[in-house]
Amino acid sequence: MKKGYWIVAYRSLSDESVLKEYGKLALPAIEAGGGKALIRTSEVEARESGLKQRVVVIEFESIEKAISTYNSAAYQAALRVLRPAAERDFRIVEGA
Repeated sequence: MKKGYWIVAYRSLSDESVLKEYGKLALPAIEAGGGKALIRTSEVEARESGLKQRVVVIEFESIEKAISTYNSAAYQAALRVLRPAAERDFRIVEGA
């Protein structure tokens, strides 16, 4: 079975403290869905139209798990904390 991934590129973050609060809720929700962080960094070499902002890649055992975790009540609660302070490009994709 092919794995599923969250690919997240932050466009802007207006309040770093909100990111920490989001993390306190998001991490347990992601782990409950079987997610594993592969990349979580602000150290980015931006190219083409890219921004030098935080990038996150989370791996799941399947795309179905990735989608169900995103849609879970626990993760949606984390998003409500984050949304006023962050704009992101968030994609859920299936691995090769």
